[in-house]
Amino acid sequence: MKPRKNVLLIVVDQWRGDTLPNLGHPIQLPNVARLAREGVTFANHYTQAVPCGPGRTSLLTGMYMMNHRVVQNTIPLDARHTNVAWEARKGGYEPALVGYTTTTPDPRYTDHADPRFRVLGAEMEGWRLVGAWGLKMEAYFAWASRHWPEMPETPDDMWLPRDAGPEEIGATAKPSQVPAAFSDTSFFTEKALEYLHGVRNKPWFLHLGYYRPHPPFIAPEPWNSMYDPADSPDPIRAESVEKEGAQHPLLDFYLKNVSRDRFFRHGKGLGAEMSIEEVKQMRATYYGLMSEVDAQLGRIFDFLEETGQWEDTLIIFTSDHAEQLGDHHLLGKIGYFDQSYHIPMIIRDPRADAQGSRGTIVRDFTETVDTTPTILDWMGLDVPRTCDGASLLSFLKEGKAPEGWRTEVHYEFDFRNIYYSQPEAHVGTGLDDSSLAVIQDHDYKYVHFANGDQLFFDLKADPGQFNNVAQDPRYREPMLTYTQKMLTWRMRHMDRTLTGYAATPNGLIKRA
Repeated sequence: MKPRKNVLLIVVDQWRGDTLPNLGHPIQLPNVARLAREGVTFANHYTQAVPCGPGRTSLLTGMYMMNHRVVQNTIPLDARHTNVAWEARKGGYEPALVGYTTTTPDPRYTDHADPRFRVLGAEMEGWRLVGAWGLKMEAYFAWASRHWPEMPETPDDMWLPRDAGPEEIGATAKPSQVPAAFSDTSFFTEKALEYLHGVRNKPWFLHLGYYRPHPPFIAPEPWNSMYDPADSPDPIRAESVEKEGAQHPLLDFYLKNVSRDRFFRHGKGLGAEMSIEEVKQMRATYYGLMSEVDAQLGRIFDFLEETGQWEDTLIIFTSDHAEQLGDHHLLGKIGYFDQSYHIPMIIRDPRADAQGSRGTIVRDFTETVDTTPTILDWMGLDVPRTCDGASLLSFLKEGKAPEGWRTEVHYEFDFRNIYYSQPEAHVGTGLDDSSLAVIQDHDYKYVHFANGDQLFFDLKADPGQFNNVAQDPRYREPMLTYTQKMLTWRMRHMDRTLTGYAATPNGLIKRA
């Protein structure tokens, strides 16, 4: 079939799902808000895995981590797995990528000297690269240096505060050295506009990725001072780091080992040692980075309107994972708390049959594995049986969940040793049992560790998840129920690549 419709998949990096204006947050995002008014916001949307590599693999393959097994950054993606780009090609699209996917190639089919094995991840197969920033950001740095003669000799120093002394390294309201016109957010936008200009007269599918609000947590002018730290919410955290870490050895490890220099250029000390004032300043900067992305999205949306493509384009806005942002004394995307997994999802379907759902908010649980089936469904293409998610289009067309929709959300985390983090010895686990899986709904949350004590939270009584009631006899029955639910979920979604085929006396048959 010939494609007749465009798809714009916007994937931001490290964006929390609670940081949207129509969900009650005071952040100023006029273009995201516009998208929400004309589309549907999924308020309880979760990624299936963190960090970037696992989360993006689930998003782009539609598979749970337990099936695609990209369990950490640097862990290869099995070459046998398809993805939304390969599937879209079956409909005549040439999927284009601006941004990155953090994908390590299959070493069984790739020479081990390949430079992609010396970085966190490269680009997933199937995409036409029209705005990738290189294995080590070298394409972006080259672009910036061509436009910005004052670029520092060490490119990463562009993310140092302007006119700041050594004591000011860390959370700051000062602007970054790089001007906004030459930031990575501007770079990705320029690459996207170049591509969109070239394909404006034919159907297209663009994965538009942005690096922000990923750290370093420093924003260019004027976004650095857009928000007052005093207006930032206080972190949700225990009264002390020691009390926080007593909940589980994995949490204790991260509290003692996540350093600030991963979040601030030349930052000093541990993330867990940040004061409330520092956290509130960090959050104000984080919101500024989001507003910078929003402003650049406005340029993309304006171009689509000016060229008459706004009404022909499915637009999806989502993230690979979220960010602790000081909650539970943590920075980054780690562990088992909601703040790392709850991500935004807004979908605008331009078709007339989605008119009745515009501006609505869906409270049902949805997952990042639903993204690929949604895109393929909109294109009129078959959804591979390997996909663990389901299309969200019925929420847009019918204004309600399909029959039998999930009542819980699921996600996983693997904490095996990798070169920049080595928790195994601290937790007392090994290569293949350093993992956890979560199932939760609005009432309870169950965290199952492959090797270690389990966690159980009563979310009505303890929404902050400070009190593990796994050993409380009063919770024995509900905990057993959620354990069984998790087992059923895993059995239901085991690898189904060939299980729909069967030999019969009359030959091969295939069931959907």
